[in-house]
Amino acid sequence: VRAGQEVVCYESPRPSVGIHRFVFILFRQLGRQTVYAPGWRQNFNTRDFAELYNLGSPVAAVYFNCQRESGSGGRRR
Repeated sequence: VRAGQEVVCYESPRPSVGIHRFVFILFRQLGRQTVYAPGWRQNFNTRDFAELYNLGSPVAAVYFNCQRESGSGGRRR
């Protein structure tokens, strides 16, 4: 990326165990505008979010699942 500004910082998944779905969606904005982070995460609706900020259709997306291995990270004894 040659230009741009991160508007919403990354948040780690909650709860910290189990299988998680990650979806990253890229929109091309028509100009500079303020986009606020949603106040909720559960049942987030991308279409409603895009409509609220007049973002149009996505130009790219990536989706993947991940699962934290038991015993990785955390405290060591």
